[in-house]
Amino acid sequence: MKSNIIKNGIERAPHRSLFKAMGYTDEEINRPLIGVANSKSEIIPGHTHLDKIAEAVKAGIRMAGGTPVEFGVIGVCDGIAMGHIGMKYSLATRELIADSCESMAIAHSFDGMVFIPNCDKIVPGMLMAAARVDIPSIFISGGPMLSVKYKEKYADLNSVFEAVGAYKAGKMSEEEVLEYENNACPGCGSCSGMFTANSMNCLTEVLGLALPGNGTIPAVYAHRLRLAKLTGMKIMELIKKDIKPSDILRLQSFENALAADMALGCSTNSVLHLLAIANEADVDINLDKINDISDRVPNICKLAPAGKHHVQDLYAAGGIQAVLKELSTKGLIDESLLTVTGKTIRENIDDIEVMDREVIRSVENPYSPTGGIAVLKGNLAPEGAVVKRS
Repeated sequence: MKSNIIKNGIERAPHRSLFKAMGYTDEEINRPLIGVANSKSEIIPGHTHLDKIAEAVKAGIRMAGGTPVEFGVIGVCDGIAMGHIGMKYSLATRELIADSCESMAIAHSFDGMVFIPNCDKIVPGMLMAAARVDIPSIFISGGPMLSVKYKEKYADLNSVFEAVGAYKAGKMSEEEVLEYENNACPGCGSCSGMFTANSMNCLTEVLGLALPGNGTIPAVYAHRLRLAKLTGMKIMELIKKDIKPSDILRLQSFENALAADMALGCSTNSVLHLLAIANEADVDINLDKINDISDRVPNICKLAPAGKHHVQDLYAAGGIQAVLKELSTKGLIDESLLTVTGKTIRENIDDIEVMDREVIRSVENPYSPTGGIAVLKGNLAPEGAVVKRS
């Protein structure tokens, strides 16, 4: 075990004494030590419930014979930080998160890592750390917020922004804006549309570093807690088989992620983050490659803010695995790649069906024959600009 360096032999008695100061028994110390990077906080709706996810993960680790070691990770809520100086700090936290997770993993010689993110810069920061540290690792997010029906439409955070615009245009009263404020975000979870948080959670699943369901199971569903327990159990299997991020994050993995990105119409920030994660994994992806993929992969989902559906609808339609299954019918993804299930993408999607053709359209009947994201070049942006054309 990698952790033997901090716990084996007479010279490590001082190290073991520090574990025992925290209540660890000899049996726990002698098991594989699993770092549990938990970004739970009381400032991000998508993270306020991550203590429950972490408890489920730790239960799974213990059931499978490991010892969980939880530590905290920072995170900025992009929604709360938006529109003022706070937004200058958001992207910087991605690097702080990557650096801090790397520091914790290496300093304490963890045998494996379970990463628990959910929103904006936290997901890519942890993905960068996983690629950099390259020990057996797996992800479980907190899941998307539900969208609930309000005034005959399903509302979300974007509805509140639109309400503010309507008020300033004289089309809505302040009292009506308050009603949206009180109803649009009904509880915990990452904002319910295909914004950056859900985009990255879905793409983590496509990359192969999270179990099927990670990107779409709603935050408040018991299925999310069951998946967290399975994730805790699965990290022990990854350690036993010595499956590391470098075995999963290949060039084709990022091409798959970009293909799914185009099919889903993900956030433009997904390009920003995929390039950074690829850099940590020593994979070369450039903007021209992104346009090539966009030209050949159709946009088959219209999720808010581009359409009326939300991530809960994508979950009910079969989730990310159903999207991959649909793309595979035209050879638009590489199905041979290994994932944290211990199986290939082909094996993962073998029995999957699309459950709702309104939410996940056929590649033969897409919303658009080209992807949801495009890279433009011109005098305003000679090195390229990313737009969400969906």
